[in-house]
Amino acid sequence: MLNNVVLRVLHLPHFVKRSVVLFVDVVSCAVSTYLAFYLRLGEWVNPFNPDEWNVILVVEASILICLPIFTLSGLYRQIFRHTSWFALIALLRAMGLYAILFIAIFTFYGFDRIPRTIGFIQPLILLFMAGSSRAFAGFWLSRPYQRQLKIASIPHVMIYGAGEAGRDLAAALSQSYEMRVMGFLDDDPLLIGRVLSGKRIYNPLYLSDVAASFDIKMVLLAIPSANRSRRNEIIKLVQSARLPIRTLPSVSDLVNGRVTKNDLRDLDIDDLLGRESVLPHEELLVKNIQGKVVLVTGAGGSIGSELCRQIVELEPKAIILVDQSEFALYNIHQELQNKLNALKDSRTPVIPILGSVINSDLLRSIVMKWSPHIIYHAAAYKHVPLVESNIVEGVRNNVFGTLAMAQTAIECNVPNFLLISTDKAVRPTNVMGASKRMAEMVLQALSPISSGTKFSMVRFGNVLNSSGSVVPKFRQQIKSGGPVTVTDFRITRYFMTIPEAAQLVIQASSLTSGGDLFLLDMGEPVKILDLAKRMVELSGLEVKDSKNPDGDIEIKEIGLRPGEKLYEELLIDGVPEKTLHSRIFQSREDFLSWPDLQMKLNELSDSIGQNDPTKILNILKKTVIGFQSSI
Repeated sequence: MLNNVVLRVLHLPHFVKRSVVLFVDVVSCAVSTYLAFYLRLGEWVNPFNPDEWNVILVVEASILICLPIFTLSGLYRQIFRHTSWFALIALLRAMGLYAILFIAIFTFYGFDRIPRTIGFIQPLILLFMAGSSRAFAGFWLSRPYQRQLKIASIPHVMIYGAGEAGRDLAAALSQSYEMRVMGFLDDDPLLIGRVLSGKRIYNPLYLSDVAASFDIKMVLLAIPSANRSRRNEIIKLVQSARLPIRTLPSVSDLVNGRVTKNDLRDLDIDDLLGRESVLPHEELLVKNIQGKVVLVTGAGGSIGSELCRQIVELEPKAIILVDQSEFALYNIHQELQNKLNALKDSRTPVIPILGSVINSDLLRSIVMKWSPHIIYHAAAYKHVPLVESNIVEGVRNNVFGTLAMAQTAIECNVPNFLLISTDKAVRPTNVMGASKRMAEMVLQALSPISSGTKFSMVRFGNVLNSSGSVVPKFRQQIKSGGPVTVTDFRITRYFMTIPEAAQLVIQASSLTSGGDLFLLDMGEPVKILDLAKRMVELSGLEVKDSKNPDGDIEIKEIGLRPGEKLYEELLIDGVPEKTLHSRIFQSREDFLSWPDLQMKLNELSDSIGQNDPTKILNILKKTVIGFQSSI
């Protein structure tokens, strides 16, 4: 009620506001005069008594002196809601001049029946009243005005989804100055035109018109139960209005409480590229983990860390984290520890071990001490240009790290060993891919001679948002204003989300009978140029090109990097075989027997010892089918 009055006052015309201030000052002159007489005489005078002409004379004199001085001093041009020291100084100067004139008239010159001390008392009282009235106006008007300014500067948003999640989100945003909800969007004909939480529900087909009318800056997607295809339809609709979009997580991520503004996140690119998720086979998930000791190498990496997150939720007896990066190991250890502490009843030990997988003695001591049931070997150098520039270390880590870990598993009778591989191992054009194919061949060759350890490999393509992937790079380039750089406009890649890849890896490890090479269903390949365009559009911006020279972000072609392929493959030859899981396939591929491969490994080891990249490349070319190096 009070705020409404204040807002009405703030919106009055300027001449009306000035008239109000003049009236207040006139009243202050009169009241200060009567107070001055009371303080001097000790009794109130009757203003309606004709005999009290002396009081009326002082009031009239006060008004005639005060108003011209205040006007010439600029006090009626000031904005009271911005009362400051400058306004106070201006008031003091005006009152100083007023006091000089008032004292000269009523103290030094004097009038009958008007005590000379009135000349000193009245200006002091008037100063207090004029100052306090302005201070009160500043305090009373400034807070609602500042609040109104804040509200005016808040970006206007629409919430897509007039369900419970949308209502809760609107309620959460109403308590903050981050966003101002102007209405809802929903395609339910029974809801369109109705009002929810004081906001109207609009037809999404008219989003462009609604956005223009309300100066909408963003759309918030609050349909956590929508499937991927439905979300894609909504995203395309919002993109057509050229608005950025943020979203709430899935229902499974919101089951623990009500929706808050902190649940909003940037739209993941997998909302456009991904597929409908497939429910996991529970028995495959828990088979090698629940109640068992699990070891993960490369635990701080993109895939390794996600494996760890999912493993701890499956109630292992213990989880051992191995990584040579102190920072990465610390981060994943703290994250898992905090996750387990939140569960309270969980007693799963998390053991962080700092070290390299090429250290056989360290690996042997770890495995002998903890006796893991399964090893997920995710440790590898995966960045193509870096490995291309560091051939010796890349091969040492990827090939001989895998060999050391596998031989330790055999020696210590670890029941299961799974290697995380890559689609770049198929007819590789770079050292990283060739080294990963060699790692696969190590396990394929060891499997027939290992009675105690079942080896398996999982091969898949790029995972979204992994370290070194294009998605974080594109996001940063867009944030910096562009350009977005694509190596070749023809290049395509398979993509999968990190959580989906890790979940399928865990299930694949339960399908093996030994020596199996599994392939994950990556869906259809995606053009990187299309991915870049979608990311620009998801940011509410336009691609700048020959068709749209006034666009926001340019996409540049910079040329293929050393060892980079235009197209990736998952299969060397043959046809993949189905397994119990619809997203996991099995491949039968030729490999060298252990004695033959061992000879190649010995040659490779000698070349590494000699620090000779050329010899290493020659051995890889002779051993890995289809390897064609550009070096």
